[in-house]
Amino acid sequence: MAFTMDLPTALTFIAAAIAMAGGLIATGIAQSGIGAAGMGVVAEKPERTGTVLFFLVIPETLFIFGFVVALIMMLQILHP
Repeated sequence: MAFTMDLPTALTFIAAAIAMAGGLIATGIAQSGIGAAGMGVVAEKPERTGTVLFFLVIPETLFIFGFVVALIMMLQILHP
């Protein structure tokens, strides 16, 4: 039994994957810089650990936005 799919549905699947991957890549790039700088701050001033953790969590919103956009796209496919 072969599975067939029309072109707009396939392109929407690809767009959802790109939205998810873009959010993940952007989060990784942002956290790499923040993590390196944050370790330097914590080494010099350990009382700033909470602030550094807060700034390290902020880029996670990029992942969440990518996930939400991908989820909206997928729901449009499943429930037109």
